[in-house]
Amino acid sequence: MLALMSAAPQQFDDPAQLDAIDGTYLRQAIAWSCTARARGNRPFGAVVVSEQGDLLAEGYCNTTETGDCTGHAETNAVRQLSPRFAREMLARATLYSSAEPCVMCAGAIFWAGIGRVVFGIDAVRLREFRGDRPEQRDAELSCRDVFAASHHPIECIGPALIEEASAPHVGFWKS
Repeated sequence: MLALMSAAPQQFDDPAQLDAIDGTYLRQAIAWSCTARARGNRPFGAVVVSEQGDLLAEGYCNTTETGDCTGHAETNAVRQLSPRFAREMLARATLYSSAEPCVMCAGAIFWAGIGRVVFGIDAVRLREFRGDRPEQRDAELSCRDVFAASHHPIECIGPALIEEASAPHVGFWKS
């Protein structure tokens, strides 16, 4: 079975359009992106929430602090999940990310079996912030492309709360 996705990506420019619960947790991920930036890291944050609304994991990008190039917010959150929660539970969980997950993070989400992703700023807008510096480039592949190759459904909603999710990136990348 291919990933559960609508033909056109769901985008929520108006905060009132996003479900209140999704908005709450996406804002929590955005808050973690601000924490990452304040600590000298790239501004990305993530939280994972169970179907019942329990916070399962949270993380921020800590690549500058640790020197670990895989220390992205989503992978840091997923690392907390794997040993603690059954895949059946994660299939009904939602990962909220301040930005569209990169290819590596989308792979981690896939391998963890997480069934739903809601993200803030999309990769296209993020690339506009980053500019064309070689050390800031990413693989230009949408997380939706990774999720579409999944044999289990991964619902993907975003971009959402674009202005709020963009704020931590203003002035960060080109400085």
